[in-house]
Amino acid sequence: MTAVAQEQEEIRGQVQEVAKVAATLDPGRGDSATRWKRFKRLQKRLGSSSDPVRMQMAVVMAAFAVGLFAGGGLKGLPLDNLDLERWFRLPKGHERRINGRRHAGVRLVQEGATLMPVLDAHRERGAFTAEELLGYRAAKPPDDEQEAVKRRKVMRKARSKKKRPILLATLEQRYFDRC
Repeated sequence: MTAVAQEQEEIRGQVQEVAKVAATLDPGRGDSATRWKRFKRLQKRLGSSSDPVRMQMAVVMAAFAVGLFAGGGLKGLPLDNLDLERWFRLPKGHERRINGRRHAGVRLVQEGATLMPVLDAHRERGAFTAEELLGYRAAKPPDDEQEAVKRRKVMRKARSKKKRPILLATLEQRYFDRC
């Protein structure tokens, strides 16, 4: 124990520094502007240290600083990447259960504005009855979402070696019909 006592003491000090960095990121410890100032002061102090580990902490803090306080004082935003992943887990899992191995990422980006509230609705409220859903049977996605889906279909055809000539012929014919 005595052989590594000095190294353990250094590591304890580094752990305390990491805890201070984590405290600047905790929204429960003040508003965004105050935490940003503390973060920058801490980064400056770590950067001027002679310890290479602390200097590396400052470099990492500088790299992440741009996005850490981007939300300002807005509430309800994911706090970090893990929180963001937890927020997306339910709809992605839902897509995978319905469609097998299908990757849900692109669909969530293009149809997410209407898909996310629908997939999350049962979490807040519980199961819906048929009578409650009857009023939504004729509902249609917004125009911009429908256009995004059409563009996705065209781009999938454009990537296909078999379907590309047919797509080009169709687009060419559509162009000539307009002229």
